[in-house]
Amino acid sequence: MKAVYSERHRSHDPQFFLVRGVVTRTTEQPERADRLLKGLAMGRHELLEPTVFGQAPRARVHSPDYLSFLAEAWDAWVALGDSGPEMIANIHPVRNAATYPTHIVGKLGWHTVDTACPIGPGTWAGACVATDVATTAAQIIIDGERACYALCRPPGHHAYRDLASGFCFLNNSAIAAAHLRLAHERVAILDVDVHHGNGTQGIFYERPDVLTISIHADPANYYPFVWGYAHERGAGAGLGANLNIPLPLGTGDDGYMQALAKAKTMLDAFAPTALVVALGLDASEHDPLAGLAVTTDGFRRIGAAIAALGLPTVFVQEGGYLSDVLGINLAAVLGGFEQTC
Repeated sequence: MKAVYSERHRSHDPQFFLVRGVVTRTTEQPERADRLLKGLAMGRHELLEPTVFGQAPRARVHSPDYLSFLAEAWDAWVALGDSGPEMIANIHPVRNAATYPTHIVGKLGWHTVDTACPIGPGTWAGACVATDVATTAAQIIIDGERACYALCRPPGHHAYRDLASGFCFLNNSAIAAAHLRLAHERVAILDVDVHHGNGTQGIFYERPDVLTISIHADPANYYPFVWGYAHERGAGAGLGANLNIPLPLGTGDDGYMQALAKAKTMLDAFAPTALVVALGLDASEHDPLAGLAVTTDGFRRIGAAIAALGLPTVFVQEGGYLSDVLGINLAAVLGGFEQTC
């Protein structure tokens, strides 16, 4: 399996993280990519630099106002003269009868859901590189490969059309799916991150051509708390094209495989011709944000189950934080997929 990666992700190096009122160092660190690269080295993967696609793939998914904000945000922040080392909103207007702001502090609040996505001097560049990585992997599938892995950082599945949240700025998985749609009439996204892919759900919620499935820790007790429930099935033309499978905290391998079997039933009915896997490795029993308890062997079984679907597949890296088994679990997923193919 080919893998796409760029060292340029390192321009995004956030520091701030607020957890239950405690400010700490974020878990979304550049070192994540180093550990994932070690996992790739355990297999036989041709590592490719991404093609620079420019703004077009991002514009298929994100709004013009939002893309302009992200591109211009840091310079406007610095121009204030008394701003901090990272952009963190002190207002979140939630848009109740609100007017789109012209001031950078207002725009920052308008375009961020929470405080988990601080913007620094290299954030826009790093986020753009991640979208090129995802789009390149999707193009490799269009060109005829059976599968490809995109080592994206920062992650993307919490980013909405015009909102950053949960470490995510641009929705790499959604961008990969939208690119696949250039060649495929129906595409599915299977999100196996421990957190619900709320941004991905929001982007496609009213569309019938992209099926979104998310298997995640129960949002009643876990981030993002207000999205990801089983009754959320899509709306308008997209009604029935969204499936959420929330799992009790601490669910292990067998419970997770039962959820995958339910997802397969939905996938079979939708009959996509290409698949994006939003590959979170934070369902691990050793992940520092502990929500589920999937073992390394469980990740191998997940990879095998995905391969058994028989679809051209783009793996887009989402979560999975600093643990000793992060790279090992990546190797397990990809190895399970390749062995089954």
